[in-house]
Amino acid sequence: MVNDVLCVILGGGRGTRLYPLTKDRAKPAVPLFGKYRLIDIPISNCLNSGLNKIKILTQFNSESLNKHISRAYKFEAFSHGFIEVIAADQTMDQTDWFEGPADAVRKTLKHFNNPKIKHVCILSGDQLYKMDLRAFYDFHVQKKAQVSVACNLVSPEDISAYGIMGADETSRVKEFVEKPSQEDLVRHLRVMRGGRPKYLCSMGIYFFNKETLHEILARSHKADFGKEIIPEAIADKAVYAYEFDGYWRDIGTITSFYTENLLLTKEDAPLDLFDEEWQLYTRSRSLPPAKYASAQIESSIVADGSIVGEATVRNSIIGLRSKIGKNAMIEDSIIMGADYYETEEEIRHQKRGAVAIGIGEGSIVRHAILDKNARVGRNVSIANEAGLQDHTTQSYMIRDGIVIVYKNATIPDGTVI
Repeated sequence: MVNDVLCVILGGGRGTRLYPLTKDRAKPAVPLFGKYRLIDIPISNCLNSGLNKIKILTQFNSESLNKHISRAYKFEAFSHGFIEVIAADQTMDQTDWFEGPADAVRKTLKHFNNPKIKHVCILSGDQLYKMDLRAFYDFHVQKKAQVSVACNLVSPEDISAYGIMGADETSRVKEFVEKPSQEDLVRHLRVMRGGRPKYLCSMGIYFFNKETLHEILARSHKADFGKEIIPEAIADKAVYAYEFDGYWRDIGTITSFYTENLLLTKEDAPLDLFDEEWQLYTRSRSLPPAKYASAQIESSIVADGSIVGEATVRNSIIGLRSKIGKNAMIEDSIIMGADYYETEEEIRHQKRGAVAIGIGEGSIVRHAILDKNARVGRNVSIANEAGLQDHTTQSYMIRDGIVIVYKNATIPDGTVI
């Protein structure tokens, strides 16, 4: 274990780009890959890297996140490790909400006062990657850096979505350009990798010397690390770029969330969930194995506790405790599952015409996301045959052509979406 590092995971703001998945939960608590939560990604990277002192900063819809953290992560009494959620709070001298990631860290610095902590690693709560943070830490120490920025490689056509870094031959950062609108603005910063032009983009993951972090945040009231704090620090601090060439994705939008989730169903998935040397940790629920009738399952992930009838599931993720009825068809979809099982007695005593949790007989679900505890009746079609890009109702929303059924929503028998 690395004992002088505190990891700070940024829980994000309102998560409007992931709405309606963030309607009732914080962004880091959004379900992922059938059985995980987004927050499990940075936490697992920390723990696998030997960094076990972790604080998570959040302020919106934090109840489900708090519950997940308290139930999933428990350390032995003698490990000296911890995972704590720090929500925005009002004090006698501070009554404002967090106004951005840097502002969130600034307002919670008083909680980072352990004198044994010499370095602070700041991570995002809405990214997918598998990264050895210990190697990043070693780089930071060896370079005698005051600030180190983890950087990924992007192609010229993608630069407008990222902050582009320019570093010299020692990896010291000399320039930063936030989301350049055209390549001519940063052409002088490109690097050649594998014979192809690439650019170093900030991943939003940083190592700070604790004293430097205090100094930088005290002298500036800026709210964002990437756009404001890091560019200002380049002028008078030793800022270095750590190059990481592995898989890394920001999944802060519905489209990216949907796309990157379903990539995990492929044989050549970019993240290996079966690597016992680098486990993805989450809450242990002691659920039974998934159960199938004469179902046809192709290129899909089916989580524990699911019951799949004589249905067809293709290129989809089926979450915990999902129930899929006879002759149902699920394609290119994410079914997040349920928080609990309904008993046969509960189902019998429901009002006439009520819909049980799960997907009813003969229903079709294509190119959709069904949030937790969704109730889809019999012979329902959720396929967006009209090709709508954006549409909102009381029980579902269409964003970028993807149908999202709200958490706890009911879609009655025979409905066509």
